[in-house]
Amino acid sequence: MSAPRFRLVRAAATIAAAAVALSACGPSSPPPSPGSRPVSFTSSGGVELEGRLFEAEGATAGVVLAHMRPADQSSWFGYADTLADEGYRTLTFNFRGYCPGGDAGCSAGEAEVSSLWRDVEAAVRYLRSVGAPRVAVIGASMGGTAALVAASRPTARIGAVATLSAPTSIDGLDVMPEVLASMPSAKLFVAGNADVAAATDAQRMYDLSTPPKRVEILPSEDHGTDLLDGNQGPNLRGVLSSWLARFLPLQAPARGEDA
Repeated sequence: MSAPRFRLVRAAATIAAAAVALSACGPSSPPPSPGSRPVSFTSSGGVELEGRLFEAEGATAGVVLAHMRPADQSSWFGYADTLADEGYRTLTFNFRGYCPGGDAGCSAGEAEVSSLWRDVEAAVRYLRSVGAPRVAVIGASMGGTAALVAASRPTARIGAVATLSAPTSIDGLDVMPEVLASMPSAKLFVAGNADVAAATDAQRMYDLSTPPKRVEILPSEDHGTDLLDGNQGPNLRGVLSSWLARFLPLQAPARGEDA
């Protein structure tokens, strides 16, 4: 089954966004908490992905965190701890072809950006299989683009998506206006104002989307997960917490439907 293609033809912005994503690599990531554990699951084509599960006792709401490049899942470890403390069962993972090793794990396969949405789908399925039927996805840079593509699938049932500095197009992973306009997931687009290409894309995707939606252009030059550690980190964490509380509440809706 082919991936949906979101075509926003903006070659210059695309190249700039990809260049920023390539250069974005924040401070060294913290080690995973003792309360987390390594896990593995299979994506399309039989590709084995390694991740880390941050448990929250009794949680039925889960969050998948999708990394940017050249980072790996460890760039999310600190925030994953925060989400678990707030009560969300949280999964970080390495996209196919990312093998940092050690506590950060090692996924199989070749790095292929156009297929990363399939890895997000696999991560969502895994999180549901371990007891979190209601799932949101937060993705940084290319991880955010992959999250949007995955959420557009008719069978995705992803209640909410947040993107940090996501480009509309990167290496064959593209976002199409009509799909944004019909995507039922709640959508949050975040970028720093000095990260010009990312801010432009965030505003453009917000404008093309239908509610529920929100855009936050922060006074920052940071990109992707670096936004969580930079001068806007406390502000961004507050935005994400309130957004999750609204669209992925810790308690299931009265009728027991997926968020």
